This record gives sequence, C-alpha cells and structure tokens, in this order.
Amino acid sequence: MVTAAGEYTIGKQVGRLLVRTARQGVAARVGHDLLIEATEWEGHVTVPADPATQPTAVSVRVDLGTLKVLEGTGGVKPLSDGDRQQIQQTMHKLLRVDQHRYATFTSTSVEIHDDSATVEGDLTLVGQTRPLRLEVRQRDDGSVEGVGSVVQSRWGIKPYSGFFGALKLRDAVDIEITTGLQKLDAPG
Repeated sequence: MVTAAGEYTIGKQVGRLLVRTARQGVAARVGHDLLIEATEWEGHVTVPADPATQPTAVSVRVDLGTLKVLEGTGGVKPLSDGDRQQIQQTMHKLLRVDQHRYATFTSTSVEIHDDSATVEGDLTLVGQTRPLRLEVRQRDDGSVEGVGSVVQSRWGIKPYSGFFGALKLRDAVDIEITTGLQKLDAPG
C-alpha cells in the first residue's frame, strides 16, 4: 500500500460501506439475498512516518439506524417498498438499535504488504466486542477496498429465520468497504 504518512478520514463522503446477506434452508428460494448500505459512517486512519515505532491505526463508527436495503436478489417475487421497510424494522430489532445505535471497529494490528494489508481489530456490535479481520487492498484509482465476514452469533445476534425455520439468514454476513483516503490537512 502506497499511502503517505499522515492522518486521513474515511466515510460516507468518500466511500461506501455495504453488507451482503445470503439465505439458506429448505425455503431459501422464497427469500432474498440482500445488499444493505450503511448510509452514515465515519472513520479515521493514521499512517505513521516510522511504522517501526508507531503502528498504523484504523477506527470506524457506523450508525446502525441508517442501514438501508438497496436490493434483494432471488426470491419468488421482487422486493416491494413494504418488504424493504419490514426488513429494516427486523434489522433494527435484531441489532437492538434502540439500545446500541453504533457499531465500532478499532484496529489492534495492521500488517501491510505491497498493495494490500490485513487489519485485525475489535468490532463492538450490540454491546459485545469480538475480534474481526479485514483484508484490504489498494485499487488502481488509489482508493482502498476492505472485506470481512461477521458471524452474527459470535456477537449474540440470532440470525433471522422465517416460515417456522425453513428460511434462514446465513450466520455469516459479508462486509465490504470501498473508500478514498481524505488527508486531514488537505483542502476541501
């Protein structure tokens, strides 16, 4: 990764944070695989001048109340606006947004390779903190792309199920972050 030393912001102004869910179970064909976007999120990246004396650090805060269903694929019928609204209400309930509005990630180590990095850290979700690994790579346009997988049950979240358990949301949901790095001392 070819990022110069400095302080950078990341977030909705320069990037996107997406969540992908997948369905399983005998009635999986009835449900939808979902693409969800966090529309309010922000973060901070510190790249030290001397990585031997100070580690690279990453922190992100996501407003779970702003999760928005962008699309649903599969299923026997397309998602309606009512379906989207119901899914968002269910997400808020499962994530206990009324008690734990924000999810946070704080890196504990960053291992930088040529054009990629492995970011290990702590994800706090629904009031519980567990380790999470993100694989990050630099794209040709200079932005960075990170992917990881959150196994909901590790944070005490019971994955959604319907139709008496015949339709289930896969326990692991995929996280994708694509963002530019906006230097703090850079204009505008």
